[in-house]
Amino acid sequence: MPGTRQRAFLTTLIDRIDVGAHKIDIHVRPTRLTGLLDVAATSLASATEDEIQILSIPMRLHRCGRAIRMLIAGTDPFATAKPDARLVKLLIKARRFNATLLGSDGVPFAALAKRQGVSPSYFTRLVRLSYLAPDITEAILDGRQPRDLTADKLLAHSRLPLGWHEQRTVLGFA
Repeated sequence: MPGTRQRAFLTTLIDRIDVGAHKIDIHVRPTRLTGLLDVAATSLASATEDEIQILSIPMRLHRCGRAIRMLIAGTDPFATAKPDARLVKLLIKARRFNATLLGSDGVPFAALAKRQGVSPSYFTRLVRLSYLAPDITEAILDGRQPRDLTADKLLAHSRLPLGWHEQRTVLGFA
Protein backbone atom coordinates (compact mmCIF):
# COMPACT_ATOMS: atom_id res chain seq x y z
CA MET A 1 0.00 0.00 0.00
CA PRO A 2 1.39 3.45 -0.81
CA GLY A 3 2.20 5.72 2.14
CA THR A 4 -0.70 8.12 1.48
CA ARG A 5 -3.18 5.23 1.41
CA GLN A 6 -1.72 3.78 4.63
CA ARG A 7 -2.14 7.16 6.32
CA ALA A 8 -5.75 7.50 5.14
CA PHE A 9 -6.49 3.94 6.28
CA LEU A 10 -5.09 4.50 9.78
CA THR A 11 -6.62 7.95 10.32
CA THR A 12 -10.03 6.56 9.38
CA LEU A 13 -9.75 3.54 11.65
CA ILE A 14 -8.02 5.11 14.68
CA ASP A 15 -9.98 7.61 16.76
CA ARG A 16 -7.05 8.63 18.99
CA ILE A 17 -3.88 7.37 20.67
CA ASP A 18 -3.09 8.02 24.34
CA VAL A 19 0.50 7.60 25.49
CA GLY A 20 0.86 6.99 29.23
CA ALA A 21 3.80 6.31 31.49
CA HIS A 22 3.66 2.53 31.06
CA LYS A 23 1.22 1.87 28.22
CA ILE A 24 -0.18 3.11 24.93
CA ASP A 25 -3.96 3.06 24.40
CA ILE A 26 -5.13 3.00 20.77
CA HIS A 27 -8.82 3.91 20.39
CA VAL A 28 -10.21 2.15 17.33
CA ARG A 29 -13.63 2.43 15.64
CA PRO A 30 -14.24 -1.10 14.31
CA THR A 31 -17.34 -0.14 12.30
CA ARG A 32 -15.17 2.02 10.02
CA LEU A 33 -13.23 -1.08 9.01
CA THR A 34 -16.16 -2.35 6.91
CA GLY A 35 -16.05 0.73 4.71
CA LEU A 36 -12.30 0.48 4.27
CA LEU A 37 -12.36 -3.19 3.31
CA ASP A 38 -15.61 -3.04 1.31
CA VAL A 39 -17.15 -5.68 3.57
CA ALA A 40 -20.86 -5.93 4.11
CA ALA A 41 -21.92 -4.03 7.22
CA THR A 42 -23.79 -7.10 8.50
CA SER A 43 -20.49 -8.72 9.57
CA LEU A 44 -20.12 -6.07 12.30
CA ALA A 45 -23.82 -5.75 13.05
CA SER A 46 -23.24 -6.04 16.80
CA ALA A 47 -21.07 -2.91 16.80
CA THR A 48 -22.73 0.49 16.90
CA GLU A 49 -21.35 3.42 14.90
CA ASP A 50 -20.07 5.17 18.03
CA GLU A 51 -18.47 2.11 19.62
CA ILE A 52 -14.77 2.47 20.35
CA GLN A 53 -12.50 -0.42 21.23
CA ILE A 54 -9.29 0.26 23.14
CA LEU A 55 -6.13 -1.70 22.43
CA SER A 56 -3.68 -1.32 25.33
CA ILE A 57 -0.01 -2.04 24.67
CA PRO A 58 2.46 -2.14 27.57
CA MET A 59 5.69 -0.22 27.01
CA ARG A 60 8.53 1.38 28.90
CA LEU A 61 10.75 4.36 28.34
CA HIS A 62 14.50 3.73 28.21
CA ARG A 63 17.21 6.37 28.26
CA CYS A 64 19.93 5.85 25.63
CA GLY A 65 22.48 8.63 25.99
CA ARG A 66 20.58 11.88 25.50
CA ALA A 67 17.66 10.24 23.76
CA ILE A 68 14.72 8.38 25.27
CA ARG A 69 13.48 5.32 23.41
CA MET A 70 10.06 3.76 23.76
CA LEU A 71 10.42 -0.01 24.09
CA ILE A 72 7.47 -2.18 23.18
CA ALA A 73 7.95 -5.88 23.86
CA GLY A 74 7.19 -8.30 21.06
CA THR A 75 6.79 -5.75 18.28
CA ASP A 76 8.51 -7.93 15.69
CA PRO A 77 6.63 -11.25 15.46
CA PHE A 78 9.26 -12.68 13.10
CA ALA A 79 12.28 -11.84 15.24
CA THR A 80 14.03 -14.83 16.70
CA ALA A 81 15.99 -14.53 19.89
CA LYS A 82 19.67 -15.22 19.44
CA PRO A 83 21.75 -15.64 22.58
CA ASP A 84 24.76 -13.35 22.94
CA ALA A 85 27.74 -15.74 22.93
CA ARG A 86 29.89 -13.45 25.10
CA LEU A 87 27.17 -13.13 27.74
CA VAL A 88 26.59 -16.88 27.78
CA LYS A 89 30.33 -17.58 28.12
CA LEU A 90 30.50 -15.05 30.96
CA LEU A 91 27.68 -16.82 32.85
CA ILE A 92 29.29 -20.23 32.30
CA LYS A 93 32.63 -18.95 33.57
CA ALA A 94 30.89 -17.34 36.58
CA ARG A 95 29.28 -20.67 37.51
CA ARG A 96 32.59 -22.48 37.05
CA PHE A 97 34.43 -19.97 39.27
CA ASN A 98 31.67 -20.25 41.89
CA ALA A 99 31.98 -24.06 41.88
CA THR A 100 35.75 -23.69 42.30
CA LEU A 101 35.18 -21.38 45.26
CA LEU A 102 32.67 -23.71 46.91
CA GLY A 103 35.01 -26.70 46.61
CA SER A 104 38.11 -24.83 47.75
CA ASP A 105 38.12 -25.72 51.48
CA GLY A 106 39.22 -22.25 52.55
CA VAL A 107 41.85 -21.57 49.88
CA PRO A 108 42.30 -17.78 49.54
CA PHE A 109 40.66 -15.95 46.64
CA ALA A 110 44.04 -14.88 45.27
CA ALA A 111 45.19 -18.51 45.02
CA LEU A 112 41.94 -19.58 43.36
CA ALA A 113 42.21 -16.71 40.87
CA LYS A 114 45.80 -17.66 40.10
CA ARG A 115 44.74 -21.28 39.44
CA GLN A 116 42.15 -19.97 36.97
CA GLY A 117 44.68 -17.64 35.34
CA VAL A 118 42.83 -14.42 36.18
CA SER A 119 43.26 -11.51 38.59
CA PRO A 120 41.62 -11.73 42.04
CA SER A 121 39.41 -8.74 41.12
CA TYR A 122 38.11 -10.44 37.96
CA PHE A 123 37.58 -13.71 39.84
CA THR A 124 35.52 -11.90 42.49
CA ARG A 125 33.41 -10.03 39.91
CA LEU A 126 32.59 -13.25 38.08
CA VAL A 127 31.69 -15.14 41.24
CA ARG A 128 29.19 -12.36 42.05
CA LEU A 129 27.56 -12.85 38.62
CA SER A 130 26.75 -16.44 39.53
CA TYR A 131 24.11 -15.05 41.92
CA LEU A 132 21.94 -13.39 39.27
CA ALA A 133 18.20 -13.88 39.52
CA PRO A 134 17.25 -17.16 37.80
CA ASP A 135 14.92 -15.42 35.33
CA ILE A 136 17.71 -13.02 34.32
CA THR A 137 20.06 -15.95 33.70
CA GLU A 138 17.36 -17.76 31.72
CA ALA A 139 16.61 -14.66 29.63
CA ILE A 140 20.31 -14.26 28.79
CA LEU A 141 20.63 -17.93 27.83
CA ASP A 142 17.51 -17.61 25.63
CA GLY A 143 18.71 -14.34 24.05
CA ARG A 144 15.86 -12.30 25.57
CA GLN A 145 18.02 -9.79 27.47
CA PRO A 146 17.67 -6.05 26.87
CA ARG A 147 19.46 -4.95 23.70
CA ASP A 148 21.89 -2.75 25.58
CA LEU A 149 22.97 -5.49 28.02
CA THR A 150 26.42 -6.63 26.90
CA ALA A 151 29.10 -8.73 28.57
CA ASP A 152 31.09 -5.56 29.31
CA LYS A 153 28.07 -3.86 30.88
CA LEU A 154 27.29 -6.95 32.96
CA LEU A 155 30.88 -7.04 34.23
CA ALA A 156 30.70 -3.33 35.02
CA HIS A 157 27.61 -4.07 37.15
CA SER A 158 29.31 -6.87 39.06
CA ARG A 159 28.39 -5.21 42.37
CA LEU A 160 24.73 -5.92 41.73
CA PRO A 161 22.26 -5.77 44.60
CA LEU A 162 21.46 -9.10 46.23
CA GLY A 163 17.70 -8.57 45.81
CA TRP A 164 16.48 -10.04 42.54
CA HIS A 165 13.95 -7.27 41.98
CA GLU A 166 16.70 -4.65 42.27
CA GLN A 167 18.90 -6.68 39.88
CA ARG A 168 16.09 -6.64 37.31
CA THR A 169 15.79 -2.87 37.64
CA VAL A 170 19.55 -2.20 37.36
CA LEU A 171 19.97 -4.45 34.31
CA GLY A 172 16.84 -3.24 32.48
CA PHE A 173 14.61 -6.30 32.94
CA ALA A 174 11.97 -4.53 35.06
